Amino acid sequence: MTSLAERYEAVVCDLDGVVYRGPSAVRHAVEALDALSIPVVYATNNASRTPAEVAAHLGALGVTCTAEQVVTSSDAAAWLLTDEVAPGAEVLAVGGAGVAVALEAAGFVPVRADGAAERAVPAAVVQGYGPAVSAADLAEAAYAVEAGARWVATNTDATLPTDRGVAPGNGSLVAAVARAVGHDPAVVAGKPHPPLYLLAAARLDLDVSRVLAVGDRLDTDIEGARRAGMDSLLVLTGVDDLEAAVGAPTEQRPTFIAPDLRWLHRDPDAGEPSLTALGTAVERARDAPPDEDSRLVEAYSLLSGLSGE
Repeated sequence: MTSLAERYEAVVCDLDGVVYRGPSAVRHAVEALDALSIPVVYATNNASRTPAEVAAHLGALGVTCTAEQVVTSSDAAAWLLTDEVAPGAEVLAVGGAGVAVALEAAGFVPVRADGAAERAVPAAVVQGYGPAVSAADLAEAAYAVEAGARWVATNTDATLPTDRGVAPGNGSLVAAVARAVGHDPAVVAGKPHPPLYLLAAARLDLDVSRVLAVGDRLDTDIEGARRAGMDSLLVLTGVDDLEAAVGAPTEQRPTFIAPDLRWLHRDPDAGEPSLTALGTAVERARDAPPDEDSRLVEAYSLLSGLSGE
């Protein structure tokens, strides 16, 4: 028997909705991850936290993880700049601590909006989310971009779920700057764009074809994996459910679908029901007439069998 994970040389795993939901671990996630015999890199669009902070969070949940196993959209943004901006150049860091830490680790000098009027125009702007980002920060980003600075957004997630509801995410803040300067950023580092996944593969020193991406969102995790050239596993523990998988456009269709991370340790082709059978049922549901739900019922029946404790 060859498990799903054993078909690959490493896993790139999303966090929120896959490993944890808020302060709590997703059921079975910790045990499934720690039982893997191949390397795991945790990739997140969250630009505000540093890799060390993310690793500490995972460690508190029981996941064995070091800061070197975490890549954030801030890391990906700084990585992209290394091909375009000279080492030691000043880069305006907009966002939480994670942005500045990533820029410094990549060999740049992060500067903040304070005192910008007295400094030369920075070589680039990296714009990420931070709870303390102000109108002054957005204004300085716009001034620098208008003056010729290279503009990189860590991610463009429009919203940010919080315990009080939905707040504006980095995409909303990026849109404010774009409205002011009349164009979008030169590049976006986070999912669904490929750079975050490409950086993860580079950290692993592996070709993307040898890495499995795991996520819970079709429009970020799965689409980003497909655009990077990675196979993907959609786990149904977070945002997207089976109906969403059935209705997904081609660019958001996962290679595999599973109830949770335990299925990394199972052979997709062994027995019935199986991951392959579920995927086949989903494909058949996509081909069914719009008013016919029998194929979706079949997929749910298989999912029920897969989910057995």
